[in-house]
Amino acid sequence: MIDACLHESIAYASERRQFGKAIIKHQTIRNMIADMAVDREAAGLLTWSAASLKDKKVEFSREASIAKLYATEALNRCAYAALQVFGGYGYIRGNKIERIYRDARVTTIYEGTSEVQRMVIARETESES
Repeated sequence: MIDACLHESIAYASERRQFGKAIIKHQTIRNMIADMAVDREAAGLLTWSAASLKDKKVEFSREASIAKLYATEALNRCAYAALQVFGGYGYIRGNKIERIYRDARVTTIYEGTSEVQRMVIARETESES
């Protein structure tokens, strides 16, 4: 869903004009897009790292929790940023960003809440010391 936030934001910002230019040319929008790209990359790398440990058949619960926590929190940041890019239009029912924004919140709840992920990370980190 982070990919969708990024893709939809770039597409919309490239078309929407304000003050005589496409809003993608405004530094604030560019920063939001850059942050989404960073979150997408980091979430993907953390996920691949955890998957690699699982493939090697070594303990990976800490890394999986880190990946899930980061990815779901990043998705919520990206959905919020995309909503900012779209402005009021982003809230209109049926808009893809509106749906992503609503759906993003649940990702921090199912398969273990963010708080549970933090507990696992802390427990596993303490046991490594």
